[in-house]
Amino acid sequence: MPATIEEMAAMVEPARIAAEDLRRIPAQYRQDPLGFVRMAWPWGVAGGPLALFSGPDPNQTKFLEDLGLHVRERGFDGLTPAAPIRMSISSGHGTGKSSLIAMVGWWILSCWPMSIGTVTAGTYQQLEERTWADMMYWGRMCITAPQFDIQASGIFHADPAKSEKWKVTPKTAIEARAQSFAGQHAATSISWFAFDEASEVPEGVWTTAYGGLTDGQPLMICSGQMLRNAGEFYNVCFGEASARWDTRVFDGRTSSFTNKTLIAEWAEEWTEDSDRYRVRVLGLPPRASELQFIGQGLIDGARRRDHVPMEDEPLVWGYDAANGGLAKHCFWPRRGLDGKSIAPIFLPGDTNRDAVVAKAVELLSDRRPGRRTAAMFGDQAFGAVIIARLKALGYTNVFEVNFGDASPDKHQLNMRAYMWHRMKEWLGMGSIPDDHKIYQSFMAPGFHHRNGKLVLESKEEMAKRRVKGLDGPDALALTFAQNVAPVVVPPKSRMPRLESSMYSWQGT
Repeated sequence: MPATIEEMAAMVEPARIAAEDLRRIPAQYRQDPLGFVRMAWPWGVAGGPLALFSGPDPNQTKFLEDLGLHVRERGFDGLTPAAPIRMSISSGHGTGKSSLIAMVGWWILSCWPMSIGTVTAGTYQQLEERTWADMMYWGRMCITAPQFDIQASGIFHADPAKSEKWKVTPKTAIEARAQSFAGQHAATSISWFAFDEASEVPEGVWTTAYGGLTDGQPLMICSGQMLRNAGEFYNVCFGEASARWDTRVFDGRTSSFTNKTLIAEWAEEWTEDSDRYRVRVLGLPPRASELQFIGQGLIDGARRRDHVPMEDEPLVWGYDAANGGLAKHCFWPRRGLDGKSIAPIFLPGDTNRDAVVAKAVELLSDRRPGRRTAAMFGDQAFGAVIIARLKALGYTNVFEVNFGDASPDKHQLNMRAYMWHRMKEWLGMGSIPDDHKIYQSFMAPGFHHRNGKLVLESKEEMAKRRVKGLDGPDALALTFAQNVAPVVVPPKSRMPRLESSMYSWQGT
């Protein structure tokens, strides 16, 4: 089996059909997305990536049937604006919703000339590695692929004269850049938006996108796991706005694509009545306010703040070692409430050990004001060799931390939950870089409680639902492993120190 979806797509070259047949496709399937999907891909072709499938699964089939019904009911004539089509999916994990978005996207591209679309997802990682990757994957197999230029930056009609007016592009869902979703119109065709993992799409992006549903035949699709019982995605699926939307739930237990063995494990571990099972499997909202341990509000506040550290606040580094795959080595510095003014350092996961040690030595040897390291904490599982080497070189201020050790606080299950709990409290006043590739990772882990103790979702559990990229947050969390004494400041330059509970737990 090929290792990547790109390699899988390369196994099946789109069928060669006459140009005249390609020209007939829009008229034949304009109001029949299900018919187009069944025709346009090599379902059941031996040796191909769809060899095991005769067509879309029952959930996807019903969605496509209903979408066609909405199109036919509106009967857009190419001139008079039609009522928007709004469809939402609250889904368990792994039910094929990203693939469904890709199928719909290629039906629009192929059957609605001069259509314009925008695809986004709750996080940069989800957009890049799943949602947009699926758009390109399905596109390379589609029978109409020769008509389009498929790029990482967008899918454009192959005719340069039409490419800017007949396209779909990915956009990152960031509140500060919500206006990038404005101004999308297709008066004679479909203007469409697809939001994947929509629980994590900021409210401002929703508001701006709604402004693109005013002309032509507007279409908006949103899907994802219902991580919160608040916010616009919850509102359109289960709240007041649901009356204007065609809403549905994709239950992981009945999906053709889900891993039933894994679902059985989750039922035993979490219980079927737990919020985690409701969200990850049943496609229902959590009973608690949200399933994310760290929510969007905390992150938005932290990335907008700036702090100037006090003179006696020690510089503490957290080092999270790469554990293979696409993971990276990360060194993250923190001085009191400031986790931003000195940028975290990321090294590729395949960086050799000598180079990683050299970078650590560089940081530990820096004697510039404000850059003298008081302590460095590294994870024991994958960073033990690096930490041991630094100790052998004579550095006594480096320490191993075992994420699985018992928590110093009885309210957390283990050391990792303890550090993340302290970091979450710190984020209410602290500062982190305003870089979406970094800060969105903080919102990835879920959580639950077991016998009154906080249990943070492990990297292994997140990997099962294809979530990764926690190198940065785990590195920052390591700076909360132990309290670190204030720096001794010469009397003449010593500043008065505030006495507050913040400094007592923060371990400045």
